[in-house]
Amino acid sequence: MNIVLLNPEIPYNTGNIGRSAVLTNTTLHLIKPLGFSLDEKQLRRAGLDYWHLVDLKVWESYEDFIAKYGDRRIFLSTTHGGNIYSDEKFQDGDFIMFGRESSGVPESVHNAHMGIRVPMVKSSTRSLNLSNTVAIIAYEALRQIGFPNMK
Repeated sequence: MNIVLLNPEIPYNTGNIGRSAVLTNTTLHLIKPLGFSLDEKQLRRAGLDYWHLVDLKVWESYEDFIAKYGDRRIFLSTTHGGNIYSDEKFQDGDFIMFGRESSGVPESVHNAHMGIRVPMVKSSTRSLNLSNTVAIIAYEALRQIGFPNMK
């Protein structure tokens, strides 16, 4: 399974997602520009002592990432997604992409991928925290494929 963060802005979220990636044997793809340095203390603190264990791929741009994986199944987690994430049929090797915390993804990226969403009540807030959303969707995808290599 692959988690993709497009232009993440908050090091604590990315560090926490990295920790989850290690514990789920998931590859974490970060697409630049990032809103922080990979050397930042906040990133390492949120990832605890797991950060060096992350199967991490860093991409210079969305276009570089798509040049490599554009032929693969890429789901986009978005509040505007059509299908609820648990209604999808995930497969081993799928990619689940998440946009930046403040503004999501550009419209061109939004239109290029299958949109999925986590159901939420209407409120004055925009969405769940990014690292929480990643955990919710990643664990459902892993459940569907039988939690490979996990106890």
